[in-house]
Amino acid sequence: MKAQRTRSQERIFCLLKTLHRAVSAQELYLELRQRQESIGLATVYRALEGLKLQGAIQCRTLTTGESLYSLTQQDQHHLTCVNCGASIAISECPVRELENSLERSHQFKVYYHTLEFFGICHRCQLQTAQTIESAR
Repeated sequence: MKAQRTRSQERIFCLLKTLHRAVSAQELYLELRQRQESIGLATVYRALEGLKLQGAIQCRTLTTGESLYSLTQQDQHHLTCVNCGASIAISECPVRELENSLERSHQFKVYYHTLEFFGICHRCQLQTAQTIESAR
């Protein structure tokens, strides 16, 4: 049975459908305000939490601590640079079989999963190498 959404949850869900990208709660709040929809920031956070618990949206936390929300459409996988914060989406999914196995063995419904690798991007590697070279 599908959980009934509050009016605020429905507004935010519909907005996320039109944006086609992951956004922060603050961005959602500002976008709603620009559309002349009166809603408080705390209400946005509560609505996002409710939608997340329903499995309707997914949340990804960046290295800066900021959370980005998007519709639950597909799993997310990223390479994230710990130096500059750049994030590269990757399409491969090495854990799909594990997810299916866990669902069966634990009778657990997985809404989505995230997989994130942290390291140094190519650009930051080059900058570091240039800094070391110029120091010599």
